[in-house]
Amino acid sequence: MRRIRFIAAAGTAVTAGAIALMLPNPQASAAVAGAASGFATQNGGTTGGAGGTTVKATTGTQIHQALCGRASASTPIIIEVTGTINHGNTTKVSGDSCNTAADKIELKDISNVTIVGVGSAVFDQLGIHIRNASNIIIQNVTVQNVKKSGSPTSNGGDAIGMETDVHNVWVDHATLIASGGEDAGFDGLFDMKDNTKYVTLSYSILRNSGRGGLVGSSDSDLANGPITFHHNWYENIDSRTPLLRGATAHIYNNYYHSLNESGINPRAGGKAKVDNNYFQDSKDVLGTFYTDLPGYWQVSGNTFDNVTWSAVGTDNNPAGPNPVSNTTVSIPYSYTLDNTSCVPNVVKATAGANTGLKTSTGTCATTTSSPSPTTSTSPSASTSPTPSTSPSQPSGTNLSLASGAGADGSSKASGTSYGNVKDGSLTTYWSPSGTTGDISIKWGSATTVSRINLREVTSGVIGSYQVLNGATGAVLKSGTGSGVITFTATSTTKITFKIVSASGTPQVAEFETYAS
Repeated sequence: MRRIRFIAAAGTAVTAGAIALMLPNPQASAAVAGAASGFATQNGGTTGGAGGTTVKATTGTQIHQALCGRASASTPIIIEVTGTINHGNTTKVSGDSCNTAADKIELKDISNVTIVGVGSAVFDQLGIHIRNASNIIIQNVTVQNVKKSGSPTSNGGDAIGMETDVHNVWVDHATLIASGGEDAGFDGLFDMKDNTKYVTLSYSILRNSGRGGLVGSSDSDLANGPITFHHNWYENIDSRTPLLRGATAHIYNNYYHSLNESGINPRAGGKAKVDNNYFQDSKDVLGTFYTDLPGYWQVSGNTFDNVTWSAVGTDNNPAGPNPVSNTTVSIPYSYTLDNTSCVPNVVKATAGANTGLKTSTGTCATTTSSPSPTTSTSPSASTSPTPSTSPSQPSGTNLSLASGAGADGSSKASGTSYGNVKDGSLTTYWSPSGTTGDISIKWGSATTVSRINLREVTSGVIGSYQVLNGATGAVLKSGTGSGVITFTATSTTKITFKIVSASGTPQVAEFETYAS
């Protein structure tokens, strides 16, 4: 079995004593972008806390306080989260409208709730548990390194877990990551069991885990689903992308890279409609595995790029090497499929937290980033700072994600990679071996660039910089800090960001490049 690679992630530190801020009703949906899709639109739909009060939270305790402070367990609420939520700032809170716990974010015995990240929102080693709940939206958050064994433990090792009479949940633009498999203390990234229905997972990253997620905890737990998975990026996962026990799933326009043991695994009567997905550098990406209880699939428009298949056996029924349908699945909602060939680029540009809540247009293009919410607050209110954004965000295509684009630089810190600055994820990064160094984006042919967006994991570390034409060494721009930097349009095969000074070791999450 291939070893799960550890990729670190970091969030913004916050103080446990920060005060949650209640906002007036007109601001209720300011931070939430788009509307639910897939099976989450059925059974009455999924709107979360739309129409309710907005609350700002910078600790797990404040999230629980917001839930417990409602008039009832079904009163709509939107909780805007900023900063790092961890065991140290998450305590149990009691009330008539909540049922919380200290070792997880507990959405239990409640309904009509939205949790949305504003700026960087990282749930560090702390899972989100949804139980006996309905009409829940979770958007633009990172949940990382949740363990079921070792220390600390949370949520049975699931990043997001749903169980016991859960319905209508939409999880969107989330980054769910671990640092290993079960033997390292981790379980699933996105698990559903014990009567969980009408769920959609969209535009999310699932990475570096032994298990992507399951629908049904055992071969007798068959009353789950239907579920939709679309425009998600699965990478370096051993199995369960997902595992379907008896459930029906619609799985379309996802990008699967480095599935090490198996992938989509319908069994015990489970059915998967698998449309226009891109599978790359992987093994046994579709079929019934590890059981003699068969599952079924309907396939159309998928690409299998360097996929290997095992032989058929008693407990092993791969769909390949030439997958054909053995069932039909009826889909009750409308949807538009991106052409399979562009799925990797579209998903890399849109999936995960902190990607601007961009989505596919359905034509191999993406929408522009959604604007950050603006809210008016009382002068006497105590609020926590949120990361600053540039008033002039780039538009157009991020050329760093173009096919054939590469990255290199000066000596890198252990555990980091040049390629992390062009993978479309803010949870991976490159660091120089000291406090200074340079990182470059390069192309095989001349490319015109006039603007970059240098995105740090923790803003404010980079001091002075130079932007160089990497092909000639000419200085295009000098200044301080990171963010959006504009310079005279230059045709080159390489753009270099040189860090001249810094207050610590910089962590560059993304080096975006634009023509205008």
